Amino acid sequence: MRALLIILLLGLGALAQAAEPEVRIRSRLVPADGVSVGGTLKLEVDLLVDTWFTAAPVLAPLQLAGAVVAPPSSEASHLTEQIDGKTFFGMRFTYRITPQLAQTFEIPPLQFQVQPGQGTGPVSLGSPALSFQARALPHGGKTPQLVANEVRFTQQIQRSHTPLRVGDSVQRQLRIEAEGAQAMLLPVPHFAAVKGLRRYVQTPSVMAMDDGRGTTTGGVREDKATYVVEQSGHFTLPPIRLIWWDAGSGQSRELTIPEVALSAAAGTYQAPFSISEDLHALGQQARITLAGQGALLAGLGLMAVALLWLGRPRLQVLWHRLQTWRTHRRLAWLDSPDYALRLARTQLRQQPAELGGLYLWVRRRSGLLAIAPLLKSGPTSRLHPVLAFFRLNYGLDNKPSGVDATADLAEQIVPALEGAMMEATDRRSRPHALQPLNPGLDEPDHRRHTRRS
Repeated sequence: MRALLIILLLGLGALAQAAEPEVRIRSRLVPADGVSVGGTLKLEVDLLVDTWFTAAPVLAPLQLAGAVVAPPSSEASHLTEQIDGKTFFGMRFTYRITPQLAQTFEIPPLQFQVQPGQGTGPVSLGSPALSFQARALPHGGKTPQLVANEVRFTQQIQRSHTPLRVGDSVQRQLRIEAEGAQAMLLPVPHFAAVKGLRRYVQTPSVMAMDDGRGTTTGGVREDKATYVVEQSGHFTLPPIRLIWWDAGSGQSRELTIPEVALSAAAGTYQAPFSISEDLHALGQQARITLAGQGALLAGLGLMAVALLWLGRPRLQVLWHRLQTWRTHRRLAWLDSPDYALRLARTQLRQQPAELGGLYLWVRRRSGLLAIAPLLKSGPTSRLHPVLAFFRLNYGLDNKPSGVDATADLAEQIVPALEGAMMEATDRRSRPHALQPLNPGLDEPDHRRHTRRS
């Protein structure tokens, strides 16, 4: 009897192990032969499962001394591959590495955590250790230089008035678009000071450049400077040079923004009509004296300034309270089920659909950490859209289908899960109530059957 029990336990353990989903990890460096100092190298990590992901993977941090590392963005590339006759679904995450020193860099093993569907819990995966060589540039690496695949350098000139007069302004806007480079490493252009013009340099705008599908392909930097005309005459905004290194051809290249010639005239502003003649035509005096009214307005203004100064501590307290209230209100909204529901609807409409918002909504709405309990407890007919959506997008026997079919099922998931959670809440509120006679029937039909009995 004891031997039979041991054999039975071993058989159950083997079945449980066979039912566990298979997970894999792959990592590579692109390009594999290294990169020049200042260039950008990509570390691509693929996380694969033969079922689906029930939650977003937990990514490993990466820091390298002597290099700038940009972690993966929130958008990942989705994969579907056949490996050893089995279909795997996965996501690709990309680390962007820009070495600042000519040396050999060692990337240690990185630990990732995934939660595959139909699994018993989270699974930890380790990537292999990798290394690459950062090569020095021909100039010896003494000065920083932009390394990219392609660079575009443009400018825009905006005048506040044409022709320019004393007091008018000219805005010079420069834009650098570098493919294959990180935005934070783009060089800062120099706006030269010009005699007779007052220079105001504005805060630059730095952003990542992508291909429209969430994959970062380079960086963009916009710089603006405003020149205010202080005296009449002729002025020249000097040309601006940008030297960069072509990573594809291995050559140094140069881009130049041409100079801008300006001319400003002296004189005061002239109205397009005569104010004196219009006042005379209206039967009024050509000049109106507002000395008394001006003194009164100035006195009122001084009183208002004094009141504001005296009440400044109280106004600061009220302002901080308002900011605190707005912050708490926004945090409450971000932690609410309604925000998670809006996020879930948005992600389900994407192609391919994402499930992070859906799981977040179910957890905040019902307290459940997974959708599986709702699928087991609810009526099969009501939860059919949910099961069909998972089979269509993540099942082992899924087949390519049209966008309309996926979109129709995605629109039905939220109402179906909402009904299942309401039924679960109703059952928890009535723990000692009688169980339904026919659990497979929908709730309305079961109630009609009870009334006929």
